[in-house]
Parts: sequence; structure tokens; C-alpha cells
Amino acid sequence: MKISIVAGARPNFIKIAPLARAIERARNEGKDISYRLVYTGTRHDRNIDASLFSDLDMPQPDSYLEVAGSNLAEQAGAIMVAFTKELQQHPADVVIVVDDLTPTMACAIAAKKEKAKVAHLVAGTRSFDMDMPKEINRMIADGLSDYLFTAGMVANRNLSQAGTESQHIYFVGNILIDGLRYNRNRLQCPPCYDALGLKEKQYILLTLNKQSLTNDRATLTRLLETITRKAQGMPVIVPAHEQASQGIAEAGIQADNLHIIPPQGYLAFGYLENNAKAIITDSGNVAEEATFLSIPCITLDTYTEHPETVTTGTNELVGTDPEKLEEALDRLFNGEWKKSTLPERWDGRTADRIVKILLDDFN
Repeated sequence: MKISIVAGARPNFIKIAPLARAIERARNEGKDISYRLVYTGTRHDRNIDASLFSDLDMPQPDSYLEVAGSNLAEQAGAIMVAFTKELQQHPADVVIVVDDLTPTMACAIAAKKEKAKVAHLVAGTRSFDMDMPKEINRMIADGLSDYLFTAGMVANRNLSQAGTESQHIYFVGNILIDGLRYNRNRLQCPPCYDALGLKEKQYILLTLNKQSLTNDRATLTRLLETITRKAQGMPVIVPAHEQASQGIAEAGIQADNLHIIPPQGYLAFGYLENNAKAIITDSGNVAEEATFLSIPCITLDTYTEHPETVTTGTNELVGTDPEKLEEALDRLFNGEWKKSTLPERWDGRTADRIVKILLDDFN
């Protein structure tokens, strides 16, 4: 069985790495299975460097489609053309697409036209907001998929309610946790840790990635003021890309405990997560990692694609309401944060389940 795995952005590789290792284990055991890793972006993408692959302990892509640009329609069209050529040169029995990006949708469409089966990794997530491009991408990818690999039972229910036949839905667990379990003993203390005098459980880690938040200067200012004021003097560490750094700078916050640092590699960021007192984030992936690490997490959003991080995990949704954020921080520092347990099938075996399903189906 020949598999093509498609990555459309840096976070996809974090979920692909465990799958690549599982396929290699099966191949080494004599199973008829191999994979080809395709990145839809360019070789010179600044977000994709050699350190990412060494951090994740995985090989670099076999193919780069060399598609860039911010216009989603043009990007989707260019990816479909390029990925069709890729599949014609390197036919695949199964194409695995990940999450909810434009490349996810585009490659799913191209794969079906080339008569390959499509597997959607982290299928069934929904925001129920059709104004979000990602929601459209999810629905198209799910609708085209022969294998829908879900991370939780809520995703299964979403798919069932949309009319998906049950024989195509597989609750395999959260593959993000496979990577975190594998790498937990490989986490690396970043230089900023000692340089800033950080101590275990005595700092807050803040991540800001969504443009809708970093571009909203008034809201961002109110949130940063609340965080730095309620942190009880603890350092607030913000690994920030260029756009987030600019947004924070323009917010004009004057706080001695606010520290902006460069974006961190996977292992260094994991170290900062693992040792934080709490995490404040607008990222679903970070909230999932916080739940696994048992770190209190406050999400600056009103919904999450993985509600198990809220129902059984450490996560709490406050949106962008400074009052709700302040209330959550009060509970944190009063020792009143909720108890959590690991969601079902966050056991590090998701990738092995996926490989077994594919092998069983093709034998």
C-alpha cells in the first residue's frame, strides 16, 4: 500500500510525525506499506526549517509543491494542479490530509479525482460558523473522505449528524498526544529560561496566533493589561511571531513582567509549556497539550474544536472578555482550578491504530 501524506503548514507536521514513525515500524515488520510526504508550500518557507524535522524526529518532505500566496482561491487552484501532477508521477492508494487548511481541502479534491482513497486526520471537528474558511475546508474534506479518523466522540457525533455512514468513521484518539508522549523526555530548555530567571510553575505562558486578535488593538490591550496585572508579579512569557510582536508593541503595554521572546522550536516550546504555572492561548493545539500536561489553560475564544479539553481537561474558554479572564486568573491563583483527567484514547497509540485500520482494509 502506497500512502501520500500531505502537510499544508507547520502544525501539520507535528501530527504527521507519529504517523510516519508508525508506518516505518509496520514496514520494518514486513508489512506492505510505504509513504511519501508532500508539503504544499515552498522549500524556502521560513516556518519550515531543518530544526523542525530534527525536533520531531522525522524525515523532511519528499516533495514540495512550491505553492505560496494568501489568496485562498488561487492557492487552492494551484495546489490542486500541482498535487494532481504529484499523484500522476507518484500514484498513491491512500492520501492522508490533516486538519482544516486550504491545502487539506484542495488535496482531498485532487486525490478523489485521481481515484485515490482519502483519509482525513482529525476529522469531524466543527465550529458551526460558515463564515470561517476552515469550516468549509473541514466539511469538504470530511465529505470526500473514505476514512474519517476522529480524536473524540463529539467529532463522531458531528459526522453522524451530518449523514456520514458509520463504517467510514474511526475514533482513533488524539494524534497530537502521540507526539507529546514520544517527545516528553526530549524537551529542551530554551536559552530564555535562564536568561529571564524563570522557575518551574512560577511564570505564565501566553501565545497569540490569530490575526483577528492581534489586529484588534483595543481588545488586545485590555487582555494584556488584565494578564500582567493579575499575574501577581509572575513573568508573562510570550513567544511571538512578527505580526503578534507588532500588535503587542502597538498595544503600548508598560509592564515589567511582560517578556516577548522569539518563536520557539517544538522541543523548546514544549519545555515552556511543561513548566508553566498556567497557559493562556488562542490555539486549540496548545490547549490540547496543556490538558495532557495537566497545566491550567485559559483559551481566548468562545469555542473549541476539541471540547474534551473543557469537559474533562484543564481548559476554560473566556473569549476576549477581560472580566471573564480576570475571574479565571483569580481562581487560578486562589488554588481553585478544576481537576482534570485525560480524555479517552489520549494514550499515544493513535498512529498505530490508523496504520492497522489501513492495513486491515487493504489486505
